Amino acid sequence: MDPSVARRTWRTLEPYHALVYFAPEPVAAYAAVGVEGRSGYFASRAAPMGAVPTEVVQATFFNFNPALVRAAMEGAWAKASPLQVLGARLEGADAALRGVLGDDLGGRPDVAEAATLARTAAEACTVEGRPLYAGHASLEWPDPPHLVLWHAISLLREHRGDGHIACLVAEGVGGCEALVLHGASGEVPPTVLQTSRAWPDEDWAAASARLASRGWLGRSGELTEEGRSVRQRIEDRTDALALAPWEALGEEGCERLRSLVRPMSKAIVASGRFGFRPEPPPA
Repeated sequence: MDPSVARRTWRTLEPYHALVYFAPEPVAAYAAVGVEGRSGYFASRAAPMGAVPTEVVQATFFNFNPALVRAAMEGAWAKASPLQVLGARLEGADAALRGVLGDDLGGRPDVAEAATLARTAAEACTVEGRPLYAGHASLEWPDPPHLVLWHAISLLREHRGDGHIACLVAEGVGGCEALVLHGASGEVPPTVLQTSRAWPDEDWAAASARLASRGWLGRSGELTEEGRSVRQRIEDRTDALALAPWEALGEEGCERLRSLVRPMSKAIVASGRFGFRPEPPPA
């Protein structure tokens, strides 16, 4: 199977899942169970693994400043159990999706078909070496088709993310260094990556210096030829490790899933809920 088909499919599906991280409805749902601010983001993604120690959250949330993770997780499980947080997350995702795409979302035939395809792909993933995916895979599937679709995309996202971290670690790239490489590619402004993951200027500069010493960054912080080669190798390996679920669908199934979800993802991006203008789903 052509890995580019799988990558396009993943990118098209991403906004449907990612809405939960930016919309106000999940934030309100977390606050209702006592988890507020950035604690909601970290606790809600970590909750499928259970009431794990902060160090486990730091390990799996690879490119965030560990100090930010520690502060966000301080006392989180004392305020709300993982089950309570998971309930709030699903409630928030449901409200956010219906708020953008309409209250009839769960009864639409296109959503039901997309949910069936996405679940087929998600159930072809494996748990070995993928802790965040494994935690999410342990959860029961929701009933409404629009939430089946959302959960399936959650599984596919965490499966890919765990594999990506493995590739970065294998290349000797740390969390902050991964963001510097990403920013140097020009795909996302470095300031957005640095501030959203709360890396101090001195840590960012030190990571940049380490990459420059390896010959991956030039004098102005741009990727060198070697840096581009390394980053492409990491991305290609990530794609290869994430291929199994898409092979379960086949290229025709992937294209059908993309055609069903793309209008919804475009509507989510156009809604402004992200607070910034992300790249639109690929054509």
